[in-house]
Amino acid sequence: MIKVSNEDLLFAIDEKPETMYVWHSRFEDRFQDHAHLKGQLTYVEGGIIFLYTKEKSYFLPARHYVWIPAGVEHHLQHRYQAAVVRNIYFDTTTDHENPFYKQIGIYPVNNLLLEMFLFSERWNGNIDPKSKEYDFLNTLKNILPVVSEHPLPIALPTTENQRLRPVLKYIIDNLANDWLSLESVGKATGFSARSLSRLFQAAMDTSFFQYLKLARMIKAMEKLLETDLTISEIAYEVGYNSISSFSNTFYKMVGKRPSEFKELKQATLTKINLV
Repeated sequence: MIKVSNEDLLFAIDEKPETMYVWHSRFEDRFQDHAHLKGQLTYVEGGIIFLYTKEKSYFLPARHYVWIPAGVEHHLQHRYQAAVVRNIYFDTTTDHENPFYKQIGIYPVNNLLLEMFLFSERWNGNIDPKSKEYDFLNTLKNILPVVSEHPLPIALPTTENQRLRPVLKYIIDNLANDWLSLESVGKATGFSARSLSRLFQAAMDTSFFQYLKLARMIKAMEKLLETDLTISEIAYEVGYNSISSFSNTFYKMVGKRPSEFKELKQATLTKINLV
């Protein structure tokens, strides 16, 4: 197998703006922050993935794909073992026709999209216009706004504020503790509760409590898909003493009950085993 450097691969993806580029790999996360001249669709079979931009971090669960618009700086990080990462980079010729292509989104993968992703595995590299392969991928791109009307409504804000970053790390490291509060986190990190509340709103454009809920739900999603813990065990591990409170909060923020979300793992494993 010929090894290709990161720089060569990034160059190859954007070398010909008029083409589509297909790349099936385990290693898109070997890149640090970067951007493409093309729109990017990434779907992971097995494992889970996090997408990081300068503004937010996104959780990509099983049976979902992420759309990254052209020009958006990002990097991907895999958690746990991933079977295959399917990346398709689309030319931007028609991006102006639909606002879908201008914003990051994480969307469920229905059976039609999944079969199209799997069909594309026979190709790698540049796909030239006027070819049947290009027509197929263009059809895939064109149906995305039609079948992807409901993005996963959860993303975790990030910040470059150096005063707040240690606070965020403290929160993430202590999500299992139900005593997390403005007062306790402020005391541990050198802020008054009032100052910390103001800093969150100014630097993150969200409240401390909203950030805490988001962080807990993302950690719960990760554990639901990548562990064999029960829902009650997961609730306790993300700081909830009440299973009903955890389930209701999860449903309000994710749009599915924890039990429904956990089924995505088995559905994906079943599909991979059938291929």
